[in-house]
Amino acid sequence: MRRVDRLLAALSFVCCILGLPTTGTAEDNAAVRDALRQMREETLDQLYKKIPNARTQVRSAAGYGVFGVAGVHILFVGGSGGRGVVRDNLNGRDTYMRMGAVAGGLGIGFEDTRTVLIFKKRSVLKEFLDRGWTFGGETAAAATVEGKGSEAGELESPQGITVYQFTKAGLMAKGSVQGTKYWKDDQLN
Repeated sequence: MRRVDRLLAALSFVCCILGLPTTGTAEDNAAVRDALRQMREETLDQLYKKIPNARTQVRSAAGYGVFGVAGVHILFVGGSGGRGVVRDNLNGRDTYMRMGAVAGGLGIGFEDTRTVLIFKKRSVLKEFLDRGWTFGGETAAAATVEGKGSEAGELESPQGITVYQFTKAGLMAKGSVQGTKYWKDDQLN
């Protein structure tokens, strides 16, 4: 019975991450936008230090997005949620977005990651901004010990999106099939 209680507690946590309503004043929304822009700059600095040619990729791309994501995985169920900002390099416009993911597969742990999406083609960027994006299939193993170091991974999607992902904190070991959905954040845009 104890295992069931832990699983229910973990699922409740995941539901909170994915379904957090955020109603606030214009000042609250401005503070969230500022925090997302700062997270973007810090993440890009981290990316450029680890992978110097990523700076050229970002500058020459149609656009790029940076997302902060927190997730938990307990036994066969997991999920994550987060927010980010996508920059259109042609017009310099920022679009604020949300993301959520549900995973099934064996795993245990908590993960705080930063994800950078680099859109090579304008048509793919436009589709991402207009319709969002759904992504699936994942295997991962990452660990950060005592807050030192981080793992970085690169993935190239068939659509021409380069994805870099950094663990921020925590310990995660999993092999799962994950569905991730990105969509515009109506409150922040």
